[in-house]
Amino acid sequence: MQLILHTDPINAADLRLPNDADPLAQNLNDVHTIELHFPNFADGRAFSQALMLRRRCGFQGDIRATGDVLVDQLSQMHRCGFSSAVLRADQDLAKGEQLLNHFTAFYQGDLDQPQPLFAR
Repeated sequence: MQLILHTDPINAADLRLPNDADPLAQNLNDVHTIELHFPNFADGRAFSQALMLRRRCGFQGDIRATGDVLVDQLSQMHRCGFSSAVLRADQDLAKGEQLLNHFTAFYQGDLDQPQPLFAR
């Protein structure tokens, strides 16, 4: 997962979805980057949108998290299908990278490893 500081220049997203938009209703032809917004850290609808884009729509491009993105959410974002995240201004990039590599396995299945640990 690519971590981006809020001050870093980034390419514009081909599609920006508010967190109440239906990902299944979007035309994804010629879309390479989708930006999903977290208006606050407690609003997790973008997690569901990312999962739907990956699993149901088969989207293979960049799904970027923006808004109130905290480092302690990065692991879950990655497991749900996000491939990049623009960190909130007060978040530490090094801490985010450390937390992404903290766990080597998860009990539950996710996009990278659909089978739960007990079934592997």
